[in-house]
Amino acid sequence: MPTYDYLCTQCKLQFEVRHSINASNPDCSACGNMTEKVILFAPAMHGNMARGRDLAMRSLQPKLDQTNRGHAPGCACGHH
Repeated sequence: MPTYDYLCTQCKLQFEVRHSINASNPDCSACGNMTEKVILFAPAMHGNMARGRDLAMRSLQPKLDQTNRGHAPGCACGHH
Protein backbone atom coordinates (compact mmCIF):
# COMPACT_ATOMS: atom_id res chain seq x y z
CA MET A 1 0.00 0.00 0.00
CA PRO A 2 1.23 3.51 -0.80
CA THR A 3 2.00 6.12 1.84
CA TYR A 4 0.27 9.51 1.56
CA ASP A 5 1.05 12.79 3.30
CA TYR A 6 -1.85 14.80 4.73
CA LEU A 7 -2.23 18.27 6.22
CA CYS A 8 -5.02 19.17 8.64
CA THR A 9 -7.05 22.12 7.37
CA GLN A 10 -7.64 23.35 10.94
CA CYS A 11 -4.55 22.75 13.15
CA LYS A 12 -2.02 22.34 10.26
CA LEU A 13 -0.68 19.02 11.59
CA GLN A 14 1.17 17.14 8.84
CA PHE A 15 1.23 13.33 9.01
CA GLU A 16 1.56 10.17 6.90
CA VAL A 17 -1.00 7.42 6.37
CA ARG A 18 -0.69 4.12 4.49
CA HIS A 19 -3.89 3.12 2.70
CA SER A 20 -5.24 1.96 -0.65
CA ILE A 21 -5.47 4.43 -3.50
CA ASN A 22 -9.30 4.49 -3.33
CA ALA A 23 -9.54 5.24 0.40
CA SER A 24 -10.93 8.62 1.47
CA ASN A 25 -8.87 11.22 3.32
CA PRO A 26 -8.53 10.39 7.03
CA ASP A 27 -9.59 12.78 9.77
CA CYS A 28 -6.83 14.59 11.68
CA SER A 29 -5.51 12.44 14.54
CA ALA A 30 -4.99 15.54 16.73
CA CYS A 31 -8.22 17.53 16.33
CA GLY A 32 -10.51 15.33 14.22
CA ASN A 33 -11.02 17.88 11.42
CA MET A 34 -10.76 17.37 7.65
CA THR A 35 -7.41 16.85 5.93
CA GLU A 36 -6.08 17.41 2.45
CA LYS A 37 -3.50 15.36 0.57
CA VAL A 38 -0.08 17.02 0.26
CA ILE A 39 2.27 16.45 -2.68
CA LEU A 40 5.78 16.95 -1.34
CA PHE A 41 7.87 16.43 -4.47
CA ALA A 42 7.75 15.09 -8.00
CA PRO A 43 9.01 11.54 -8.56
CA ALA A 44 12.52 11.07 -9.93
CA MET A 45 12.70 10.68 -13.72
CA HIS A 46 15.48 10.33 -16.25
CA GLY A 47 16.12 11.49 -19.82
CA ASN A 48 13.73 13.91 -21.55
CA MET A 49 11.18 13.53 -18.77
CA ALA A 50 13.77 14.78 -16.26
CA ARG A 51 14.17 17.99 -18.25
CA GLY A 52 10.42 18.61 -18.15
CA ARG A 53 10.32 17.80 -14.43
CA ASP A 54 13.11 20.31 -13.78
CA LEU A 55 11.27 23.04 -15.69
CA ALA A 56 8.05 22.27 -13.83
CA MET A 57 9.78 22.43 -10.44
CA ARG A 58 11.45 25.75 -11.35
CA SER A 59 8.09 27.22 -12.39
CA LEU A 60 6.78 26.57 -8.86
CA GLN A 61 9.63 28.41 -7.16
CA PRO A 62 9.19 32.09 -6.20
CA LYS A 63 10.46 34.53 -8.81
CA LEU A 64 13.57 36.53 -7.98
CA ASP A 65 13.63 40.31 -8.19
CA GLN A 66 14.67 40.96 -11.79
CA THR A 67 16.51 44.20 -10.92
CA ASN A 68 18.84 42.58 -8.38
CA ARG A 69 19.98 39.17 -9.49
CA GLY A 70 22.23 38.67 -6.49
CA HIS A 71 25.48 39.55 -8.23
CA ALA A 72 28.23 41.07 -6.18
CA PRO A 73 29.97 44.29 -7.25
CA GLY A 74 32.64 43.48 -9.80
CA CYS A 75 31.00 40.22 -10.93
CA ALA A 76 32.49 39.19 -14.28
CA CYS A 77 29.25 37.82 -15.75
CA GLY A 78 28.06 41.24 -16.97
CA HIS A 79 24.52 40.99 -15.50
CA HIS A 80 24.43 43.94 -13.08
